[in-house]
Amino acid sequence: MPLPGINQFNLTDRLSIITGGSKGLGLAMAAGLASAGSNVMLVSRTLAEAQDAAAAITNDFGVKAVGFQADVRSQSDMEKMASEAMSEFGRIDSLINSAGINIRGPIDELTLSDFGEVMEINVTGTWLASRAVTPFMKEASTGRIINIASTLGVVGVPNRTPYASSKGAVVQMTRALSLELAPFNINVNAICPGPFLTQMNVPIANTEDGKKFIIGATALQRWGELKEIQGAAIFLASDAASYMVGSLVTVDGGWTAQ
Repeated sequence: MPLPGINQFNLTDRLSIITGGSKGLGLAMAAGLASAGSNVMLVSRTLAEAQDAAAAITNDFGVKAVGFQADVRSQSDMEKMASEAMSEFGRIDSLINSAGINIRGPIDELTLSDFGEVMEINVTGTWLASRAVTPFMKEASTGRIINIASTLGVVGVPNRTPYASSKGAVVQMTRALSLELAPFNINVNAICPGPFLTQMNVPIANTEDGKKFIIGATALQRWGELKEIQGAAIFLASDAASYMVGSLVTVDGGWTAQ
């Protein structure tokens, strides 16, 4: 009997929730999952953006896509997100925690509010979204939680204390939660993207800082393209990653290889 091979990547009729799904890496990953057959729920603080992105995905891939307005920092919003997904689709197969922000600067020029905002969205938001879907995944005895960490959760760059701290926390949350949920057949892993030229990184693209600490840190000596994040997302959401628990998948142009 032949092994399943490429069929393991088939996501037809599954439901994937993507926070921060209306733009950047979140939208790219949502489109990737949709191309493999998954229905998607795109979560954003801006409803119009989420709905427009969902309409585009439906048009491009023929899957069911919906936009949902929510703030990942709100426990009630995250619980409504999970309930709405169950009501609309009857299942939650994957959650990608992609919502995130980055506030840069020297520590003595940043405020406590700056630090707190990054931690709330990147860490608390990831925790709350994961918490919200966990009961439904436990009931189904299957699920995938994919956290979006960063190379800066593993290595350091100057003037990034809020972001690096938050992504380091996401790395450890991934490991701890993966051990907690593995007995329920729920796989928790993380993607650690390197420098992708998203809207969040445009302000530093042509700066000396960007060239030295970002582009200069990669073996490929360039920014990542949005399409280059899709493979990791499809893989981790699929049956092909069924034996992966607590793993960090780096998509960083060779940054952490050096």
